[in-house]
Amino acid sequence: MFEIGNSLREARLRQQLDFTELEQQTKIRAKYLKALEDEEFDVLPAPTYVKGFLRNYADALGLEGQLYLDEYNSRFVTGEEDVPLRPRDYQRRPPTLAPRFQTRAVLLVLGAIAVVFALVIGAWKWGSSGNPQVQGINSTGPSIAKKRHHKPAAPPARLVLTATNGDSWLLVRAGGDQRFSGTLTQGHELAFTRRPNLYRRIWFNANKPQNLVAKLNGRIVPIPGAAKGKPEQLLVTPKSITKAPPAT
Repeated sequence: MFEIGNSLREARLRQQLDFTELEQQTKIRAKYLKALEDEEFDVLPAPTYVKGFLRNYADALGLEGQLYLDEYNSRFVTGEEDVPLRPRDYQRRPPTLAPRFQTRAVLLVLGAIAVVFALVIGAWKWGSSGNPQVQGINSTGPSIAKKRHHKPAAPPARLVLTATNGDSWLLVRAGGDQRFSGTLTQGHELAFTRRPNLYRRIWFNANKPQNLVAKLNGRIVPIPGAAKGKPEQLLVTPKSITKAPPAT
């Protein structure tokens, strides 16, 4: 069990972020972000909003949003959320149309169907004689618009470091900012997510890499230098952990 509000506040202050910046980034109003840090969840419109805002805010701070959502559910959700009832006015059936109006509507629909059918038959007969070229319909020339190919966005990379064989000092940086500096004690883990819209790269150093196990997107990956206990400047990519290139 941990304090949701204090953990969010400490993460924000550690990154020297204010509510104005985070409001633009998360599209969540600043007063709701402050309410999450103060654990004043009744300020938000409904528990559904609390859950969505809590997950998005934690992810934006580089934290594990699901952990905060699970903690909120275990401590504050005691029953089913209230479902707003539909107003009675919307439950009333529309008045029955007069027979004359119904007959007129049916005739209009049948007339429209007949016109469309006649146009289809005429187009088929006209198109079968000589196969005339109609711009934008059966043209195979350069007038046909080419499909645009959009380059897919780079996938996120979720890194989880767990101290399994002993303690290890860690320094983690993301996008030029320091995200963590301290000792990861045995039996504990830290999670970081590489998001292209926030920061493109994650670097980390460990003085005892042999004590760590790294999971990348749920898959255990080797840590360069861990076998020899040699500290390295490491770079996290979407598929692996590699030695960081030398600074130029």
